[in-house]
Amino acid sequence: MTTLRPLIVTMGDPAGVGPEIIARAWSVLGSAPGPLAPVAPFVVVGDADVLKAQGQPVEAVLSPADAAGVFGRAIPVLHHPAPAPVTAGQPEPANAVAVADWIERGVDLVLSGEGCGLVTAPIAKAPMYASGFRFPGHTEFIAELTADVPFSGTRGPVMMLTAQNLRACLVTIHVPIDQLPELVTGERVARVARVVHESMKRDFSINAPRLALAALNPHAGEGGAIGLQEVTVLRPAAEALRAEGLNITDPLPADTLFHEEARARYDAVVCLYHDQALIPVKTLDFWGGVNATLGLPIVRTSPDHGTGFDIAGKGIARADSFIAAVRLASEMASARANR
Repeated sequence: MTTLRPLIVTMGDPAGVGPEIIARAWSVLGSAPGPLAPVAPFVVVGDADVLKAQGQPVEAVLSPADAAGVFGRAIPVLHHPAPAPVTAGQPEPANAVAVADWIERGVDLVLSGEGCGLVTAPIAKAPMYASGFRFPGHTEFIAELTADVPFSGTRGPVMMLTAQNLRACLVTIHVPIDQLPELVTGERVARVARVVHESMKRDFSINAPRLALAALNPHAGEGGAIGLQEVTVLRPAAEALRAEGLNITDPLPADTLFHEEARARYDAVVCLYHDQALIPVKTLDFWGGVNATLGLPIVRTSPDHGTGFDIAGKGIARADSFIAAVRLASEMASARANR
């Protein structure tokens, strides 16, 4: 296995559960031998004092290169303090600029080669928007920060949710159901499928990816009797992709696409809307699902949950998803390094 540089972890909103789950993840991964250990250590970009309040040892470092020597005894932190006091469960718009700066710093460290991948703890949109943040969320911001970086593949971002052996990739994300017919275009489906196909090779070492395509309508439209999108948009897109050399199915009924036997027949599924992907992922593993962004010059993962302001500071936040995100980022970075 190639020895990797550290992962870069951004703290997210310091008033949320981010600091708590980072500390809990380190307590599991920092000294755990064998299969529980990540391929790479991680270094946190954020406020060291907020992390110290979580009850785990914290050590400020000057660069990610110092992380490997520290990780076994303390959480390595590149200390960038929040400008306003941090109270668990109470987001502070005055800290939102720092939250964005931590993300930008994390991306820079990965792009410079000092980190092998990025794991982002959750941010809250409302305080970010109040500070002038102009992006819908993490994914779009990171895509913008890496937009000018050369990239040999089909460029994303494409959101992938994964749990157990399910990788569900989204054509649309946070859009109302009534907008789907106009947003699910052949061009959009084809671009997402290309990103996923290439990512399976580059990030997961799957040399001949098998993709499934979910239908939009019940029963895959019943030949047009329950909707025409399968006939007019999805099947032509799948045929064109197969002509390019992709192994992708025609649109399949979503209600028979996610059980165990069905999942064994594909490596990733192209889903058309939010709930079509997230319901099966969260049913399979509600606590351990991971959000990964495909089609970027950098590896990026995050836990599949939000800031949890209602439970922040109570000591009850579960780190399962964050630990899984660290391990997935390590695996993806290793796959890239070994290509």
